[in-house]
Amino acid sequence: MKVILLEDVKGVGKKDECVNASEGYAKNFLFPKKLAVEANAGNVKRLDNKKKAEAEQARELLENAKELAKKVEEVTVNISVKIGSNGKLFGAVTNKEIAAALLSQSGLDIDKKKIVLSEPIKELGEKEASVKLHPQVTAKLKVKVEASGE
Repeated sequence: MKVILLEDVKGVGKKDECVNASEGYAKNFLFPKKLAVEANAGNVKRLDNKKKAEAEQARELLENAKELAKKVEEVTVNISVKIGSNGKLFGAVTNKEIAAALLSQSGLDIDKKKIVLSEPIKELGEKEASVKLHPQVTAKLKVKVEASGE
């Protein structure tokens, strides 16, 4: 008997898959526990529509991430920090500070967890940070660290 799984079932298949199951297993286990529905014409059409909608949504998210990546790559974030008498920074510039500066200077609200630094920024100058906007889209952000006038 063909059934459409509503949840992952160990040994049978993943959610939204159309699989063959024995009639007894389907009627006595899968259907009562609401793990599956029968694969009739209406349910198959509903599954196809759901998959199309998910694909469209994923494509839209990818397009939005690409547009945001273009905006991020055009921006240079300036961060002013205190330095010691020897020209070294007190601490390091973190991704949290970069995210806050990016929001205040350009209006782009990017989660600090998406900003990846290859190594902590502990000196003045221009550095590059990666911004992972989507599994397929990564942008490079220029970060300029300068001494504050204090």
